[in-house]
Amino acid sequence: MASLLKRGSTYYLQDRLSGRLKRWSLRTDSLQIAKEKLRQYESAQLRGLDNPLPTRTPIPEVLEAYVEHIRTMKTAKSAQTDVYYLREAFGPVCEALRITSRNPSAKARKRPVKPDMDRRVKPHRIEAGCIEHITTADVQAFVDGHVRSRGLAPKTANRYREIICRLFNWAMQTGRIRMPAGINPASKVIRYKERAPQIRFLTMPQIDEQLNALRFKPRLHAMVAMLIYAGLRREELLWLTVEDVETRPHRSRPTMIRVQAKTIGGESWQPKTRVNRAVPVSTALQKVLAYYTPHASDAGWFFPSPKGTRWDPDNFAADLRKANREAGLKWSCLDYRHTFGSQLAQRGVSLYKIATLLGNSPEICRRHYAALIPEAMAAEVEFGAKADDLSLGWDKAVC
Repeated sequence: MASLLKRGSTYYLQDRLSGRLKRWSLRTDSLQIAKEKLRQYESAQLRGLDNPLPTRTPIPEVLEAYVEHIRTMKTAKSAQTDVYYLREAFGPVCEALRITSRNPSAKARKRPVKPDMDRRVKPHRIEAGCIEHITTADVQAFVDGHVRSRGLAPKTANRYREIICRLFNWAMQTGRIRMPAGINPASKVIRYKERAPQIRFLTMPQIDEQLNALRFKPRLHAMVAMLIYAGLRREELLWLTVEDVETRPHRSRPTMIRVQAKTIGGESWQPKTRVNRAVPVSTALQKVLAYYTPHASDAGWFFPSPKGTRWDPDNFAADLRKANREAGLKWSCLDYRHTFGSQLAQRGVSLYKIATLLGNSPEICRRHYAALIPEAMAAEVEFGAKADDLSLGWDKAVC
């Protein structure tokens, strides 16, 4: 039978399980709280449930298992992004959070220091004796500290909160940890108010300027044209094969681009939203691709790298950035994608169709492009007057 034991000012719960006496600290000096926890424990025992008292699990143990889980469930890039946020939050406390690359990037080797920031200041971390001891105040202090020292945008600060919240949800749902009162501490962290999204996109004259700047670089010229006129993501573009770009029989011009999951050379890839889609090739894009012929490559890539392999996204971005810098331009792959959605929105295309072509959710497209179509809704606000009244001038109005 379970009972209470007091040592010093702290109460403990003790019970004999499988012939062995076990004892758990209730981490309280209040007799009323200790009795309530004893009641909860005895109630759970009567119902055949597991021990409701908080566990004591080392933080590295939970992080190691969670990283293994997300690497199984997510794409490599998405999992690596989560690992970065977890490393920033807890530090390299386990092997899964350590940087193992032999040639880490400059950002990984040394974080850029703000002019008014002391290099000797210890980076903000979430530290505790075990993961069950982490409180909402600990997570809030970590996020607030990074916002002050690094000037994080509200969206990035909320991203830290989201990643940590997912960690606790997974650990609690799988039964690895039991938090005090069964509450996820990260779920109580106050969200930062995010600003309205600001997107950059090219106007029609700027599209002509961008493509003219690359006219002597046929491969980059065709790639940028496809990003602008088809709205593909960077990785979607680089994973295209010759078979993904369809042409009609007896015609050389392509008519459809299929963005679909594939496995090539033992490496698997799928779209970001895990949904295959097809994007029609516009007349403007057909004119560009009519003069482009894919070079020989190891797997039939539509846009192979100069070495004939699949182009690494970062290397492609660096080559494009260099070419644009020489022309005095600063556009990026994301700007080209926004150009596709923005130009369609300005032409009155429904947000649902734009979302389908871009492979996004309608909600994301609404946040980005809804403000670009006020003219298309001008006729929808007329409901307070007859049709004949709309033609009357203000000079005939009676005041």
